[in-house]
Amino acid sequence: MIRVQDLQKAYGNVQALRGVSFDIAQGEIVGLLGPNGAGKTTIIKTITGFLQPDAGVVEVDGIDVMQDPRGVQARIGYLPENAPLYPELTVQATLQLAADLREIPEDAQLEKISRAVYAVGLEKHLTRPIGTLSKGFRQRVGLAQAILHQPPLLILDEPTVGLDPRQIVEIRGLIKSLAGQSTVLFSTHILPEVEALCDRVIILMNGEIRANARLDELAATGNAVVVLGERPAGAESLLRGLPGVEKVEAFENGDAHPAYRVLGNNGADLTPAIYQLAAANGWRLRELRRDTRSLESIFNEIAMAA
Repeated sequence: MIRVQDLQKAYGNVQALRGVSFDIAQGEIVGLLGPNGAGKTTIIKTITGFLQPDAGVVEVDGIDVMQDPRGVQARIGYLPENAPLYPELTVQATLQLAADLREIPEDAQLEKISRAVYAVGLEKHLTRPIGTLSKGFRQRVGLAQAILHQPPLLILDEPTVGLDPRQIVEIRGLIKSLAGQSTVLFSTHILPEVEALCDRVIILMNGEIRANARLDELAATGNAVVVLGERPAGAESLLRGLPGVEKVEAFENGDAHPAYRVLGNNGADLTPAIYQLAAANGWRLRELRRDTRSLESIFNEIAMAA
């Protein structure tokens, strides 16, 4: 759905993007994660055809953005960080205006507006002026206009900034429900947003991609956690003797059963070897799993290395 190849952009002496490349497949939910100033909005403005890059190729659904920006924009539903809404217009008038701008035929507007309104839960607010709505409901109006033409690609720039916790949960739910109909790319600097919504994350630092992987792949480590029903003699020594094991740490797991964190030295999955060791020695396993890292720890590691 999206192909970005060697994208570069500078603002004067500031290099905003430094050879950024990635692909997003149809149906994915991908988070563009990074601190303020990392280049997220520049990438989005380039994909949507609002910004000319200095170099590189951007394609959406097989169409080159530089050669046919209108063709690309017809395939995109876009919600910027601050949705451009007219406070004096009602919700219905706003969506009718968006339908006209999208050149949706008049005989199809009622169906498409109704579909969008019910998708985002605005059916009880059609006659209210935008200026009387809360920030959360204004975001819903922004989402409604973005999906009005049923685009194959939905791009959201910081969709939950400024919302209260309840509104954030509501908008997250809306985004997940919309993802079944469109590929979704959204930018954020809020880690829980990515963990709650994404299949994959692209982490940007200083205009460069520092990570591009599924969340489960990023979180996985070569370490293992083992919890036993009892403390067999020599367990730590036997675990330490397994190939690929660097260190074994005993820890308290909260239920008084012996627990160990087995640290690997080559990133390989240690759990099969640990299972075989437990079976050979008659250990009663209560838990055996690969250890994982939080997205926060991954992000901090990347930030420290930047």
